[in-house]
Parts: sequence; C-alpha cells; structure tokens
Amino acid sequence: MEKPYIIHAITPVKAVSPFDINMAYDAGYGVVVPYTNVETAEVPGLVQDMIFSRAPSDTKRTGLFIAGRDILKALDMLEAARQAMVPPFEISVFADPSGAYTTAAAMIAKVEAQLEKAGMGLAGARVAVFGGKGPVGGIAAVLAARAGASVRLIGHDGAASVAERAASYHQRFGVTLGAVDGSTDAHKSAILAETDVVLAVARAGVQVLSRAQIAAAPSVRVVADVNAVPPAGVEGVDAFSDGAPIDGTDAVGIGALAIGNVKFKTQHGLFKAMREAAKPVYLAFDDAFTLARTQCRKVA
Repeated sequence: MEKPYIIHAITPVKAVSPFDINMAYDAGYGVVVPYTNVETAEVPGLVQDMIFSRAPSDTKRTGLFIAGRDILKALDMLEAARQAMVPPFEISVFADPSGAYTTAAAMIAKVEAQLEKAGMGLAGARVAVFGGKGPVGGIAAVLAARAGASVRLIGHDGAASVAERAASYHQRFGVTLGAVDGSTDAHKSAILAETDVVLAVARAGVQVLSRAQIAAAPSVRVVADVNAVPPAGVEGVDAFSDGAPIDGTDAVGIGALAIGNVKFKTQHGLFKAMREAAKPVYLAFDDAFTLARTQCRKVA
C-alpha cells in the first residue's frame, strides 16, 4: 500500500489558517497536521522527527508548511528547517505567513502586466504603498523594489513607523525603500503627484484614497487594491476589476478578487510543486512571484 502524502503545518500563533489547510488538501496532501505556538528554536526538533520517521524514498510524500503572521519570522523558520535537514533525509518546505507571500506576489505580477500593456514595466516605476506596515505591503514593496521600481512606504500616522519597517527590510533584503508621511490629504496628494503605481494594502474596510485624489494625479497609471471588504481601499476600484479604467481618472484598477484569483493559483501551484519535486525545494516569496508572473502571462 502506498504511503499517504503528509504535510506538517507549523505556526508561531494559536491557529493555522483553515484557508491554508484547505489549499494543502486540494493540492493532493491526504494528511495535513497543524502545530501551533511553535517557536523558531523548536523547528529543528520537529523537522528531524518528520524526516527520520520515513525513508528517504518517501521525501516527496512529506512536506512542511510554515504559516503565522510574521513575514520575517517565517523566513527564520524556513532557514531553521533547512539547517535541520540531514540528506538524504530531507523534505520540501514552503513558507507563506498569512498568505502574504502569495498575495503580494500576485499583486505585483498583476501590476506588472498592466504596466506592460501601457508600454512600461516595474523597472523605474514609482510605487507608493499605502499600508506598508502590514505583511502584504511589506513583501509587495520588497518584490517591486527588487524588480527595479522606486518604492515608498506611506505611513497613515506619520513617516516614523514606516521608516522603521523600511530600515528592517533594507537590512534583511538589501532593498532601499522610502518612508513618507501620508497622514493628511495634502500629504497624499503630494505623494500621488509623483507616483505611477498605487498599492492599497491597508486593513480591510478602510478607504485610504478617494477617486478625486486619483483623478487629480494624472501620473498614476495603475491602482491595485487588496481590500474586498466595503468600502474599497481606493474609491472606484471594484473588487472584480481586472484592469478596468477608474471612472474620471487616467488610471486602471486591479481589485481584490482579480489579485486573489492569481494568489489562489500561485499558492495551489507551490503546494503542488512541493509535492511533485524530484528533489526537496524551499519555497518563499521569490518563488511565488515567479509563478504568479507565469500565471499572468498565461492570461495575457
């Protein structure tokens, strides 16, 4: 009898998201086991229990998923898992805390596709991230900056808090991000006057920009909003919008469900890739972006 495909899902918080559990099952894992309140120091012991309890020939039938909410801690856990492997006892690992890696990857891939339709690209684009303190905004900023964009994190309560995030991302990923005060409408208008791409990644149900503010900024070409809970993060961007013009502006909108469709396919694809890999793989946001780009080009 063939052994089942097992994925062990660890998180430093009190629950593994049901979304992630469903995704793992639907990607072909017959057994999904959650582990909660896991500290990074506990990862090596758990990993070695995973690898030594099955023969090396069962590598493809065992996987590790890293969840949680902290985008940097997830990378620390992934590296701790990598260091705990003892080849040929080695399994694949996939990190996607709060779905932030796959959501950010989908968002930037969708933005890139729209820019290319306008004869532009991410390289040299001026990107403003409204909600850059959150996990999706942070990874989206890093991905855009790595692709050559000039990226600023916009702080709704001043520049200091986002400056701290920008510094931590520079230290961790080597990217340079601006930190700008977006606490008033006047500040937002000044930001938009020097922006090509708006990423709205603030918390659900909060409108960060009005249609009038976008209309007054003719340089803005693309507005992407991950908020599916009314009101929209940017007025005029429908959740289903997939490059539709925003009425009264020179910009097109990308809504939460259009981004979510690519996010879903990307997360499913990475779970599947982990299960089907001939050799163990370690998957994080760069891999998510590569796959999300592929998904967008298939549609185009």
